[in-house]
Amino acid sequence: MEAVFKDVLQVGVVVKDLESTMKTYADKYGIGPWVVYDFNKDTVADMKVDGKRQDYRMKLAVTDIGGVQWELIEPVDEISDYAKFLKEHGEGIHHVALDTKSYEDALEFCEEKDIEQLQYGYWGKNFHYDYRKTQDDLKCIVELYGPEEDFEWPEPVEVYPD
Repeated sequence: MEAVFKDVLQVGVVVKDLESTMKTYADKYGIGPWVVYDFNKDTVADMKVDGKRQDYRMKLAVTDIGGVQWELIEPVDEISDYAKFLKEHGEGIHHVALDTKSYEDALEFCEEKDIEQLQYGYWGKNFHYDYRKTQDDLKCIVELYGPEEDFEWPEPVEVYPD
């Protein structure tokens, strides 16, 4: 059987305070710069939690560490899976984004294997992010990426440090 996952793209960490955590990474450990975004109903379309249409909000910051994107996520409401994770487990690694042959192939694989969607959104105008319920099998949540060919990073809210 050919492996469905090809590479590690991202490690996602849920935090209580994005600003403080980001500054600790940068100021104490020299990890950065961090690019900050606000995900909400105005920047993300078709948000879903457990298959149901839900608007949720989170602040996040991303940087690269050794070719892998590191993402810090602060839930801003009680709706997202990030908020649920924080409440049940505290701060820590929430998910790992894994590369696939294609987003469509990964969706087909998930459907064939009955791997349910945990959370979803369509960021900007051309980027699907899709979390799958893989905790029982893989002991972590897997995120699938679905950037379209013309994907470009939007303007960040801030960059730290400048």
